[in-house]
Amino acid sequence: MDCGIITSKTVLLFLSLIFWAAGATLAYVGAYVIKSYGNFENFIQDRYTLIPAAIIIGVSVVMFIFGLVGCCATVRESKVGLSFFFLIIMVIFAAEVAALVLSFVYQRKINEDLEHSMTEVFAKYDGNDPETNTVDYLQTQLQCCGVTNYTSWYNTTWFSSHNNTVPLSCCKNGTSQCTGRLDQPGLLNLEGCEGKLESLLKDVLSYAMLVILGFAIIKFFGMLSVCVITCNSNNRRSGYQSLYA
Repeated sequence: MDCGIITSKTVLLFLSLIFWAAGATLAYVGAYVIKSYGNFENFIQDRYTLIPAAIIIGVSVVMFIFGLVGCCATVRESKVGLSFFFLIIMVIFAAEVAALVLSFVYQRKINEDLEHSMTEVFAKYDGNDPETNTVDYLQTQLQCCGVTNYTSWYNTTWFSSHNNTVPLSCCKNGTSQCTGRLDQPGLLNLEGCEGKLESLLKDVLSYAMLVILGFAIIKFFGMLSVCVITCNSNNRRSGYQSLYA
């Protein structure tokens, strides 16, 4: 076996390892995006914003399986197997490009839907229902108060029925004296939650987009590598064995 074939096998085996590593990484990213959105699902009316995450997880499973196919095709020196491996890379590359485009589109849709859905959820706040837990979690984690700012609570049922106070989740961390009264502004988080949540969701989606772009570039060079290796083996006439040899 000449040096060219050894090098070709090494490149393709390394590419298969990249497929496995990329599959594991994409699975983590997809799960992270879904978890991040799940924490604030009551504020997100358009469930289609999770399509990019679903594509990422689907691609990760396919990449792991087809990484195994690429490894087997290389070890068997199968020309047909390598051709199939090339098609696999091309399909995954197209899926990643689609996920990248959708991520960009839905990133712009976030700010269009967020204010309306958040206003509805905050208006239902009563201290007992599931929306209450979500609002409290949001305000505590992001250290914010109200939709645009703490004055957003003025028009809610909670504010008028609780002596013109805001929920305790508006209090700054570590302030045990806070009662939610507006005459204690130093103990309250005054900044609104909409801007912080929008920034958080966009950051998560941007992170996912960067990962997708990175692996799409890897797939592009992977396709080039398969083409170069296949052409080189044909020119040398040493070729690869038949898939059923």
